[in-house]
Amino acid sequence: MLRTTSALTLALAFAAPIAAQAETLTLYTSQPNADAQMTVDAFMAANPGVEVEWVRDGTTQLMTRLRAEIEAGAAQPDVLLIADTVTLEGMAQEGLLMAYNSPEAGAYDPALHSPEGYYYSTKLITTGIVYNTGAELAPTSWTDLVGDGMDGMVAMPSPLYSGAALIHLATLTGTDGLGWDYYQQLATNDARAEGGNGGTFRAVASGEKPYGMVVDFLAIRGAADGSPVSFVFPTEGVSYVTEPVAILNGAENTEQAQAFVDFVLSEAGQQLVLDQGYIPARDGMPMPAGFPARDEIVLMDFDPAQALADADANKARFAETFGVE
Repeated sequence: MLRTTSALTLALAFAAPIAAQAETLTLYTSQPNADAQMTVDAFMAANPGVEVEWVRDGTTQLMTRLRAEIEAGAAQPDVLLIADTVTLEGMAQEGLLMAYNSPEAGAYDPALHSPEGYYYSTKLITTGIVYNTGAELAPTSWTDLVGDGMDGMVAMPSPLYSGAALIHLATLTGTDGLGWDYYQQLATNDARAEGGNGGTFRAVASGEKPYGMVVDFLAIRGAADGSPVSFVFPTEGVSYVTEPVAILNGAENTEQAQAFVDFVLSEAGQQLVLDQGYIPARDGMPMPAGFPARDEIVLMDFDPAQALADADANKARFAETFGVE
């Protein structure tokens, strides 16, 4: 009897650590490092049985890495949290994403997620107008940037470099009253179109260019930190990227991936977005400091599937219009 009890005790001693071992979720994200760490820490605190291994890089670099893994038959991530819906729309059309009907979806505008549940927006990062407070004009409309006296006065990120700028291009060129004529006017007025949002913000903050097109949080945070800039949500509306979340088809840890999607869409997950200084995608959430009320911001119409179909043609036409490669 003593030998039997000892054997049972020994078996339990070895079994206990195995039973307590946490599940592991692998996340690929383009969030800034500090934001990604906050997101992961909050999720693990809410799901103590799950460990998260995460890889952070730009969306383009992450997709290059993931494509290579898929070609090798060894895709690593369970879940993706990256910059834009156009990238994920392409993956969905290729059958690379898993459809998931999150119970949190009812708290979101249907325009902010895939109808089939392939991806869900987690925040709104809009592109509007930034201007140096020393500039003569305080613009209110996109058309103000192509008015009289605007020759050489405007900076903007290039859609050949920035995903948000490519979505902005697709949005404005698809809007009645703007279209490709608007971009032709910008080019005729020698608007500077190069690099990313950071370079555009610095050009305006330094006074090198009085006006620019830029993502909201750069200008609003910059103004709060003392930069001589102001940000405008134009009357016609703003384009937007949404940092969507999606589950990779064939994910090894589907249950944990679904829990991650539910968490970032939940009130707690959206409060985290707010704490990080972004506009939560979920209905009914407060706004970050320095932003107007949500109902004062007009979101311009945007179709991710159409933007995906037009992406190469839009890049080519932009390069021709502005004489860049």
